[in-house]
Order: sequence, then C-alpha cells, then structure tokens
Amino acid sequence: MLKFALLQLRDMTIAEDMVQEALLSAVKNIDNFQRQSALKTWIFAILKNKIIDYLRQKDRFVLESDLVDDDEENNQFFDQNGHWKTEYYPESWQENAVYSDEFWLLFETCLTHLPAKQSRVFMMREYLDFSADEICHEVNITSGNLHILLYRARLQLQHCLATKLN
Repeated sequence: MLKFALLQLRDMTIAEDMVQEALLSAVKNIDNFQRQSALKTWIFAILKNKIIDYLRQKDRFVLESDLVDDDEENNQFFDQNGHWKTEYYPESWQENAVYSDEFWLLFETCLTHLPAKQSRVFMMREYLDFSADEICHEVNITSGNLHILLYRARLQLQHCLATKLN
C-alpha cells in the first residue's frame, strides 16, 4: 500500500499519512465491510479514494494552458481513448486468466518494472480514473507527453505480460 501511495504522491510523509488514514478508516468502518471482496481489496479501495481526494483537493485550480489538447499522435495499437483496438488486443489473455490472482501478481510485477513516471501516469489514468487534464496538471507534463508515456507503458506491459503468460 505504501509503495502504491508513494508512487502516486511522490512524498513519503504524505504517502504514509494516506496509508494510515486508509487503515484507520477501515478499522472505523469494519462493520460496513460486506465481504464481497477480500479485505485487502476493500482497504486498498479506501486508500485509492483517499489518494484521489487528496490530489483533487491539493490544487483546486486549472491553468488554461492545461486545457489545450495537443494533436494526438495516431498509433496502430490504441484508439482515441487509449484502449486496445480489437485487432491488437492480446489473444493470449483469456478472460479467466485476467481475473485470476496469478494474473494480478504478474501484472504488479510488470508494473513495477516500468519507469516510475510511466507507472505513475498509467496508474493515475487506468486505476485512479483521472482525466488527462488532471494527470497533466498533477505531473506537470503536456498532453502529448502524457499520451506518449501511456502508449509506452501499455506496450511494455503487453510485452511483459505476453512473455510471462506464455
């Protein structure tokens, strides 16, 4: 949990605070835990929401320059939303493998081998559901740079998972 928080927040003190707040919130609200998922998953979701709240409250204004989109580079693997095009979706990913614990362990391993900035923006986009503008503002990059980082992260993850799953 601390590793994930540190990757997103880039400040050990704040990351430790977010993990502590998530654990404290979980203890206070344990009666609300419905056991529809693993306890670890439930606590991690609390941490995710704490981080989202912190990042959104940290900077309440958006610069006009952050709202201007650069022309997106056309690429062959992903659509405009950054999702896999059907014809390039990895065939070896079977649905039951995607939901297995083993897959998520492999995914986490592959994610930790990405460069820190790629891993951070990938998690902000795909896991924390931040918009491109929010990520650009938080990480202080252009939207063009964001799309390049996401593209490279997805390619490296695809390659890593394809090698480990086969």
